[in-house]
Amino acid sequence: MKKFPVALQLYSVRDQMAKDFEGTLDSVAKMGYDGVEFAGLFSKSAEQVRELCLQYHLNPISAHVPLGEMLEDPDKTFATYKEIGCSYIAVPYLGGKDRPGKENYGATVENVRMLAKKSKEYGLQMMYHNHDFEFVRLENGKYGFDDLYDQIPADLLTAEIDTCWVNVAGEDPAAYVRKYSGRIPVVHLKDFVMPGKKPAHLYALIGMKEEQNKGDSDAFSFRPVGYGAQNIPEILRASEEAGSVWLVVEQDDPSLGKTSLECAAMSIGYLKSLWS
Repeated sequence: MKKFPVALQLYSVRDQMAKDFEGTLDSVAKMGYDGVEFAGLFSKSAEQVRELCLQYHLNPISAHVPLGEMLEDPDKTFATYKEIGCSYIAVPYLGGKDRPGKENYGATVENVRMLAKKSKEYGLQMMYHNHDFEFVRLENGKYGFDDLYDQIPADLLTAEIDTCWVNVAGEDPAAYVRKYSGRIPVVHLKDFVMPGKKPAHLYALIGMKEEQNKGDSDAFSFRPVGYGAQNIPEILRASEEAGSVWLVVEQDDPSLGKTSLECAAMSIGYLKSLWS
C-alpha cells in the first residue's frame, strides 16, 4: 500500500488554533503530519503563516475559503494563499440556495468557473470539497456532484472528495475516488459512525447557522480516522489508483472523550500503522 503524505485540515483543531496558532502548528508537526490545509488564518498575515510553516516543516498544501469571500476580492484571496505557499484552494461548502437543484445553482457554477480561471493566474488549482447535499438528482438525471464537474473542465476544477459525506449520501467513497481518477489530487479522510438513520439536520452538528438547535447528534458522530465505519484501507487503495497526491485528515468535531488534538494524533497514528 502506497505511503501518502498526510495533511491535517486545521478546521479539525480550530479551537486550538484560536488559542495558540503557532503552538498548534508545532503540535501537528510533532504528531507526524506532513502538511496542513487552512480554514481561516486567525488574523495572521500571509508572511507570518508562511514563515511558521517553514519553521515547523509543514507543507501548506491548501486552503478552504468560503465562496463569498473569494468572490468579494478574488485577487486578494488568491495572492494571499499563493504567498503562503499553497498549491490548491477549495470551495468548502455551499449555502442552501447555492446548492445543486436550488435557485442559485446556475450562478454557483459560473462563479466557480470564473474563480477557477482566476486562481490559475496565481498558480493555484481550484478544488471543490463536497458534502452529501450534492448527491441529489437534477432534471438531467445526474447527481449534482457529477453535474458540477461535467460543466467545468478538469483543467479548471479538480475534486477534493470528502469520503465521509459520500458515504453518508449512500454512495461508496472508494468507488467515487476511482471514478474521478486523474482529477482528484487531494482526498479527505474522515471517519464517522451513524448507527441510525441520517439526521434530518446534519449540518447543525458542524456549526452551520441555518441548522442551529436542530441537531440530533445521537444518530451521528465523527471519529478519528480508523475508528469509525469507513473502510480506510480500501479508500487508500482507490486513492493510489486514482493518482491522488495528498491525503487530508479532517474531523469536524472531537469525540470519544478526546480533545481535538488527541483525535488528530489518533488519526495519524492509525495511518502510520497501516504503512509500518
